[in-house]
Amino acid sequence: MSDMQPDLRELYQEVIFDHNRSPRNYHGMERPSHVARGHNPLCGDELTVYVRVENGVVAEASFVGQGCAISTASASLMTEAVRGKPLDEVEALFRDFHAMLTESQPEGRDFGKLQVLAGVKEFPVRVKCATLAWHTLHNALAGVADTAKTE
Repeated sequence: MSDMQPDLRELYQEVIFDHNRSPRNYHGMERPSHVARGHNPLCGDELTVYVRVENGVVAEASFVGQGCAISTASASLMTEAVRGKPLDEVEALFRDFHAMLTESQPEGRDFGKLQVLAGVKEFPVRVKCATLAWHTLHNALAGVADTAKTE
């Protein structure tokens, strides 16, 4: 975020704080079609992601757990971003989001509100916090029974 304008950086930080203080879709789910647990042993973030898929589309996504502000905000933003999307689009978003934080911004991808997490790339140890919910979602949709870990 060092090359970002100060007011834009402040806006991004406020969105992250808002999603941490009042996470969206923070609840368990009755009769999810997919569930997975995630754990970041480095900082102790733990969460469970619930997804209900209908006709190949994410009808609902939610999570419960505890973690740092970045982890919680990322999970909250993720649940909003994937709702209503076909599974192949969710997988593409997972890959592009991960690339945004570990490589470079994918060309032509509009991340919407998820863009606020791009600055995490400057803090490599925090990338694991931002991607935990996404790895957990990926495991849920792939039917992987093991706990998603970022270590």
